[in-house]
Amino acid sequence: MPNQEQTSDPTEPQDDFAARTAAAETLPLAERADAFSALHDELRTRLESGGSASA
Repeated sequence: MPNQEQTSDPTEPQDDFAARTAAAETLPLAERADAFSALHDELRTRLESGGSASA
């Protein structure tokens, strides 16, 4: 069972990211740009902090 917990933890942020990306794509252009900018900043912060790298 520990494997199920380990596989679900990385999946949740990935699913959240996918949902946020899909939601951003439905926004008007100006709001879409802001949403993608926020996603970009979050991903950059994760990468720079050495957060989980699944790729």
